[in-house]
Amino acid sequence: MNQLLSIVIIGIGATALMDVWTVLRKALFGVAPANYGMVGRWLLHMTKGQFRHDAIATAPAMPFEHSVGWIAHYLIGIAFAGLLIAVCGETWLHNPALLPALAVGIVTVAAPFLLMQPGMGAGIAASRTPHPPTARLHSLITHAVFGLGLYASGWLVKLLSIL
Repeated sequence: MNQLLSIVIIGIGATALMDVWTVLRKALFGVAPANYGMVGRWLLHMTKGQFRHDAIATAPAMPFEHSVGWIAHYLIGIAFAGLLIAVCGETWLHNPALLPALAVGIVTVAAPFLLMQPGMGAGIAASRTPHPPTARLHSLITHAVFGLGLYASGWLVKLLSIL
């Protein structure tokens, strides 16, 4: 149970740090944060059998899409924390290491590049956006920050002796 609790806390912490980064990114670079309502809309349309959209923003709005999107955002962060522990083993929880956490964070950029962006109409790796290289760079940096969040949250769990 403590391992599961640790994964949940690490996933929430890493996702929260990523969200703080998106607020800072907007202030520093003028880049709008992700709209998790659109993620919720995309996921909710899947329940009706529609998995791909030309532009998710033009798809009909769905009830509770913002809540569903934000919940999914944090559940995905928890799942990626679980991936880190699955790859590195429980020993990582006892001695969090930066490189594995950063590597998992960076590898997780495959999810938006290959699943979410194409499914929501932005193309593979944001190829249908106005500035694909810029969008890709921001995604990569954001997921690297998530990786740093995995590491920092791992240490927080260790210091709080949750395990």
